[in-house]
Amino acid sequence: MSSTSLSSSTATSTSTATSSCISVIPGKNGYVPEWACNSNYNYDPSFAAALIFSILFGITTLLHIFQAFKHKKLRLCWTLIMGTGWEFASFIIRTLGTKNQQNSAFATVSQILVLLAPMWINAFDYMLLGRMVYFFVPEQKIWRIKGIKIAKIFVWLDVLSFLTQLGGGVLIEPGNSDSTQMLGIHLYMGGIGLQQFCILIFLSIAIKFHLVMNQRERTPQVLDGKPRNWRTLHYILYASLALISTRIIFRLIEFASGLDPSKNPIPYHEAYFMCLDALPMFIAIALMNIVHPGSVLQGEGSEFPKGPTRKEKKAAKRAKKALKQERKMMKKNGTYVEMV
Repeated sequence: MSSTSLSSSTATSTSTATSSCISVIPGKNGYVPEWACNSNYNYDPSFAAALIFSILFGITTLLHIFQAFKHKKLRLCWTLIMGTGWEFASFIIRTLGTKNQQNSAFATVSQILVLLAPMWINAFDYMLLGRMVYFFVPEQKIWRIKGIKIAKIFVWLDVLSFLTQLGGGVLIEPGNSDSTQMLGIHLYMGGIGLQQFCILIFLSIAIKFHLVMNQRERTPQVLDGKPRNWRTLHYILYASLALISTRIIFRLIEFASGLDPSKNPIPYHEAYFMCLDALPMFIAIALMNIVHPGSVLQGEGSEFPKGPTRKEKKAAKRAKKALKQERKMMKKNGTYVEMV
């Protein structure tokens, strides 16, 4: 747009300008600058970049679904599939949004999915180490924490972080006021801060497991015939945690510096997002394709024991209730005798 037409459009839009934005004629794909009304992006998003990551995440998602069924590890890998699926969906919607930048639904849904998808990958890491401890360590625990408990504790902490980040992600929605977006940013930063704190604690357990396994390999027991490629999978786990941490640090720096373009250029250049968020998460997911947990965790003890089904729980509850009523009737009739 020429300077003359820009001045003209600015002058024309004065009557429709609000205190926080100015109306500007949208470009070919609906793009307007970040300071203009109806702006959903801080930059003109690349169609090619969004499409490339859509294809990459689509391939990893299909591979993980196939590998989960092939190795019979759906109970373990469903969270990983959710994470890859959310990344894939986010970039598909982002690809559509680059060609229709005035559509706030595309921008909002894509942003929420990409902000929250790494939580699923993180939860998978917690579940993976829990199963490795349960499978490889004879005592089935590290620092007196059982493998099953490791998974449960950190997954629930992950859920808390997920909900906090979700609340923040919704408030950061394009179109909200600056004050609402800043509140969302602070809430989201609190959620990813909690996520990183949990990762650091979890990492200490992962390192202790590594030391225990190294010690076991030096004993006559060796690994009791269990797969010896645990170390490769464990290094993949370290890499996944490092890549998730890289992405968290990027987001903390991005949001901590505020929304002023002169002081914080990160939100206003798409390359930062692609290189420090999308790419690390793709690598973390793809590494699990290369060394799939199902190729290591094989045989008896490679999965947590199944608990009672919902139907069995209901049946047990009905039986308990019936027994209670029977005892009550027997007491009423004077025929109940307490067994010692």
